[in-house]
Amino acid sequence: MKEIRIAVIGLGYVGLPLARLFSTKFKTIGYDLNKQRVDALMQGHDATLEVSDELLHDAIRNHGFRCTANLEEIKSANFYVVAVPTPVDANNHPDLKPLWGASETVGKVISKGDIVVYESTVYPGVTEEECLPVVEKTSGLKYNKDFFAGYSPERINPGDKLHTVEKIKKVTSGSTPEIADIVDRVYNTVLVNGTHKAPSIKVAEASKIIENSQRDVNIAFMNELAKIFNAMGIDTHDVIDAASSKWNFIKLSPGLVGGHCISVDPYYLIQKAQVYGVLPRVMSNARRLNDGMGDYVAGQMIKLMNKKGVLVKDARILLLGITFKENCPDIRNTKVVDIYHTLKEYTDNIVIYDPWADRDRVKSAYGIDIMNDGLDAHKRLYDAVMLCVAHNEFKSCNMRDFLADRDKGVVYDVKGIVDRKQIDGRL
Repeated sequence: MKEIRIAVIGLGYVGLPLARLFSTKFKTIGYDLNKQRVDALMQGHDATLEVSDELLHDAIRNHGFRCTANLEEIKSANFYVVAVPTPVDANNHPDLKPLWGASETVGKVISKGDIVVYESTVYPGVTEEECLPVVEKTSGLKYNKDFFAGYSPERINPGDKLHTVEKIKKVTSGSTPEIADIVDRVYNTVLVNGTHKAPSIKVAEASKIIENSQRDVNIAFMNELAKIFNAMGIDTHDVIDAASSKWNFIKLSPGLVGGHCISVDPYYLIQKAQVYGVLPRVMSNARRLNDGMGDYVAGQMIKLMNKKGVLVKDARILLLGITFKENCPDIRNTKVVDIYHTLKEYTDNIVIYDPWADRDRVKSAYGIDIMNDGLDAHKRLYDAVMLCVAHNEFKSCNMRDFLADRDKGVVYDVKGIVDRKQIDGRL
């Protein structure tokens, strides 16, 4: 193939790190509909914190990387990478509108001989059955005759500074054996640990969807155990530590399952399985159980408050953290919101403190006002405290310092990281 010129469509948690990495070896341009996002990136700052200011400045200054909201500027590319979200709707049905829109965008700029590679997480068949027909219709070109396709599922882990995009091993695939080789070579050029070339696009799609579904099922099992052992008065973490002494025990912890991957992706496979007459009971039950954990932990803290004589009605409660995971500003599908709404049925005096989350984004997404004014301002104010997210800023805190009454107040630890002397209960 001629010289590779890459355009990455969608500059979020997945697209931007990938585009930045590609720019170190190929002429690369990033495209996003959000002009405000594009302008911020060209000024050298990524609000998601997935790409550091230093790396972004380096890509722009030394590698010619640029971002645009102008469709005309990506027409010179010949290797298009689609990295847009794949959410679910209010009924947890796959919402393919972002993919259809991105495919239409590709169709407007793609030329004969070009390749389009999808990174978005989907059920098997979406690339060839849903996306490429849109590209064909918009462009007037014929798939696998005039243009070609590939699929390389994203493996971005928001906030993870160890498994960054250049270090992960990527699955690749192509619409023909020759195209598969080209796609594989392009990714191998920038990846430290190489690739795994799948035999087909559908296999690559399926591999991604089961990665997150497996994690969802495993966490659901630990959450179910936590419910059982809490009811029995046994500390779940003690049980896990004891079981971990066996060589082949897989050590996992119970917890809240949010974000844009584990809490969303299984629904894509669940719905597609039913089209083929298969009822995925394990996956469906795992989703149902994990989706209910926010309400469960809120209920656990309410029980503890009642036992210690803390009046729940109008109680002053502090929730530490609202992002879906630690040391990351990502608030997508956070289950802390479920905790908040359950407690809100009893009291309006709830404060959420999170130094990582953007206040305006939280307000826009959930209608909740949060605080990040400094932890010292919250000492000796509350009847109950819940550690929801294990941000580094919280790890050195004595949770009982936030209680108005250190003896009577309640501390609940969702993450299982607080010194036991400080807590009254944990998941």
